[in-house]
Amino acid sequence: MRAYELMVIISGKLEESNAHGWLKSISASITSVGGSVHGNPDWWGKRRLAYPIQKQDDGYYAVFNVVAPAGALDEVERGFRLSDDVLRHKLLRLPDDEAARRGMVSAA
Repeated sequence: MRAYELMVIISGKLEESNAHGWLKSISASITSVGGSVHGNPDWWGKRRLAYPIQKQDDGYYAVFNVVAPAGALDEVERGFRLSDDVLRHKLLRLPDDEAARRGMVSAA
């Protein structure tokens, strides 16, 4: 199992309740591929984008701490690329010491 940090920017055209629905959907898709979300997603709310993306100036930001097997999140990322509501996403593998500091994996 590997530790990841996933940041997602959801379209600012959506109502906030629909954007929160995306959080549940993302968590469910991570669970369906054998991963788990560590803690609650860090909801940043609606923010101004640094530059327009798909002719939009605002987006809802959320950060997930995820533990999943290697390669399991490929299908989740594919879903993000196909979705019109997800403007951007970034999946980073956390170094082992940072994952241990966050309590996502046991320190070896």
